[in-house]
Amino acid sequence: MESTAYQHKTVRFPKECSETQPWVSEQSEQRVDATYVKVRGKWTYLDRAVDKFGNTIDFYLSPTRNAKAAKRFLGKALNGLKDWQKPTVSNTDKTPTYGITISELKAEGKCPGELVHRQVKYLNNVVEADHGKLKQLIRPARGFKTQKTAYATIKGFEVMRALRKGQASIFNLTGDICGEARIVERAFSIGPSALTEAVALLTQNLEGQPA
Repeated sequence: MESTAYQHKTVRFPKECSETQPWVSEQSEQRVDATYVKVRGKWTYLDRAVDKFGNTIDFYLSPTRNAKAAKRFLGKALNGLKDWQKPTVSNTDKTPTYGITISELKAEGKCPGELVHRQVKYLNNVVEADHGKLKQLIRPARGFKTQKTAYATIKGFEVMRALRKGQASIFNLTGDICGEARIVERAFSIGPSALTEAVALLTQNLEGQPA
């Protein structure tokens, strides 16, 4: 059995900003829906959340779709957010586990008590359209051999698509393709931290100024 550590990805970076600055700075409304990908020849659930503009919030890959998986997904999507960053409206598909999960998270104080849960189909058109664009990238793979491979591949696709949406422009310190490359490095924990880069860039600029 694959470790559940590979099943979840909260799309936030860099680490210094993980508790205060997610990809989407303010989630007044979120859209939650599931699609499917094949892993080991079997359909696996891919839960995804975007805001009302289609900006990526989170995804969760799981072989089952039950209350436990829904709670892990929604709980992690809210984890680390400031109160003003948490959504006031969550529109999900008709799966009953979402309603149960939101009620439990409210009772545990992990979800805003005033959050409104809706299940209005047309409001999820934005996330369903985003599914389609993601699956255009996934389709050529013709399924994944392992959960770990599926997670890593989808994670890469989600990061690159979020870059295209302009969600990480605040962290592109140089405003060019090199800046985007460093963002990707940080997202995969293979590059320097944003704070280190900012200090280095500031020092470079100061040294270049005449005395």
